[in-house]
Amino acid sequence: MKTLVCIKQVPDMESKFKVDTEGTWYAASDLAWRMNEYDEYAVEQAVQLKEQVGGDSELTLLSIGPERVKETMKKALAMGADRGLHVLDDNSHRKDPFEIASIIAEFAKDKGFDLIFTGLQSQDRGSAQVGVLVAELLNLPSISTIVDFAFDGGKVSAKRELEGGIKAKVSCNTPALVTCQLGLNTPRYPTLPNIMKAKKKELLEIPIADLLSQEARLQSLSLAYPERKGSAQILEGEIDELVSQVIGILKEKTAVL
Repeated sequence: MKTLVCIKQVPDMESKFKVDTEGTWYAASDLAWRMNEYDEYAVEQAVQLKEQVGGDSELTLLSIGPERVKETMKKALAMGADRGLHVLDDNSHRKDPFEIASIIAEFAKDKGFDLIFTGLQSQDRGSAQVGVLVAELLNLPSISTIVDFAFDGGKVSAKRELEGGIKAKVSCNTPALVTCQLGLNTPRYPTLPNIMKAKKKELLEIPIADLLSQEARLQSLSLAYPERKGSAQILEGEIDELVSQVIGILKEKTAVL
């Protein structure tokens, strides 16, 4: 069985973000980087499937981005992926979801993957479009937002999380693509022996020019911090003093008499 899992490197969400000089994305300097959280669930589920199927099953990892992406890919290899493919692109942050999906589809179109796993969305862009666009470009059935997964005899059964916490049971035959939601599983921590083994696993690099075949459909025009909408005022004192202060503020700020 051949499986592909796609991951993205994103900034740690606790980082202090700054708008870049072009005003269309965040500045990449002084940020800590990690695997996109949704993609960790995708990797874990793909590894669990590999362990379930056994035999000569092969799990390929794909990531698009600059040289630093390799560090994140090594974690996924240590989690259990067999080989990695790094699509080298220093300008991946400028590409819209359709371009990213077309790159993945161009790589996967003739590889005969039985299943493709992606995260539901990336934590930085949050479009939730790439996975389902890959399925559309490859003419594959897709199940999005899965929180439960099972595979048996070439058939995928899954539960999708809908609005309001509703779970929908769906199934499809392979080849297929699924996008993974939080809560699907508990991603494993790579052990030291597996980290050492990952250093010897194949990690190929392909220039973006070899796979880029589509032009962007969307363009980022600007990026800015939200406008400040006033500030809070903290009142201190005894209860009777606080009451007097509140009444005074209401008289000053509103039409209350």
